[in-house]
Amino acid sequence: MKVSTVYHIKKNLFPAKDYPISCTFPSLIMINYYTILNIWRYNMENSLEGAIIQRDKATYAIVPRTPMGLITPDILENIARVARKHEIPIIKITSAQRMALVGIKPEAVGQIWQELGLGVGPAIEVCVHYVQACPGTAVCRFGIQDSLGLGGKLEELFVGMQTPAKAKIGISGCPMNCGEGYVKDFGAFGKKSGWTVIFGGNSGGRPRIGDVIAEDLNDEEVIDLAKRCFAYYSSNAKPKERTARFIERIGIEAFKKAVSKQ
Repeated sequence: MKVSTVYHIKKNLFPAKDYPISCTFPSLIMINYYTILNIWRYNMENSLEGAIIQRDKATYAIVPRTPMGLITPDILENIARVARKHEIPIIKITSAQRMALVGIKPEAVGQIWQELGLGVGPAIEVCVHYVQACPGTAVCRFGIQDSLGLGGKLEELFVGMQTPAKAKIGISGCPMNCGEGYVKDFGAFGKKSGWTVIFGGNSGGRPRIGDVIAEDLNDEEVIDLAKRCFAYYSSNAKPKERTARFIERIGIEAFKKAVSKQ
């Protein structure tokens, strides 16, 4: 470990008034038990990025980012290889069209992320978590609009963006709404005339059907409206207030007026 790293840890993790004994730097000879313990904690916390503590309080789950549930044979094979190598006991397909790897020992988390070569799929962070999308015109015989195309653009722009509370996006290629946009914070479904946009949905403990806020939009108009919706929500919602509760508080007409182009 570099001397500069140890100095950073000493300076930031334990103030002088809490430090049990003096320590001369750069010499590491005088580092005591408490220093080593805090260094271990520091390294462990930084190696657990994207890891979610489980019910047993001893193991973790990770959720690799797989945009809109699209994965390749190579990704599948690599996940299987990593799971066998590290003896991961559970792989669970989630409602967010991702795979959760569950039951991981804390010391293995960093290595597993490295071997997977995939980004972190936000699961508990206060941000936009994911875009759920149906196949749309790519393969579905009912598809009217390209839900994967629009969903991919929204994924790149919004997933990971900080918001007052977690947020989810659902995009469907037809009015049957397989992307579940009516129960997502921001949603859209396709018709022959364009996209219908919904805001303020929630399928949680207090479910709410979202409100239609615009119709007959093209892709770029949906993206522009999404930017305005999330900007206004982020600027005016209370901390931890989901979009459903936000709309109930301020009223959908006030929201539509605020995000409409003047």
